[in-house]
Amino acid sequence: MVRPITLTLAFCIPLLMLVGAAKADDHHPSSGAKGMAGALGTFEFEPSDRIPGQTTWWKDTDGVNPGEAGCHIGTDADGNPNGRTFGEACLSEVILVESNPGADVVHKHVDDIGHPDKFDCNAWCIGQGSAKGVCTAAPAPPCEQSAKCVCN
Repeated sequence: MVRPITLTLAFCIPLLMLVGAAKADDHHPSSGAKGMAGALGTFEFEPSDRIPGQTTWWKDTDGVNPGEAGCHIGTDADGNPNGRTFGEACLSEVILVESNPGADVVHKHVDDIGHPDKFDCNAWCIGQGSAKGVCTAAPAPPCEQSAKCVCN
């Protein structure tokens, strides 16, 4: 006969291990996105022209502003552009990839990996006083393409 405590432990210990693993992969919103409606947290992003093993420098045109399409511009450590760029993007009809930190802040990407925020455009727009919102492609020169939240 299996004792109730043994059965409970057999179920709960693996469940607790899964919850702990999920928290280990959970990335909180960046300092610029913290407290903003719709902020889902950061994730690792590799640009298509990634330079593995290198620390690279970047500046963002719009800071953390889901309502404006932004461009991440590659620079040297002093902020001089080097020709690399990547824009913000829609992961779905409502999920926006929003680059950070602040506008025109030169910052490094260790191993050429960035950590942009994800935003739920619907939640962000509701937080702005609108009824709903979606993620839409939009221009942000010098990036060829970018995206932003559009509220209705």
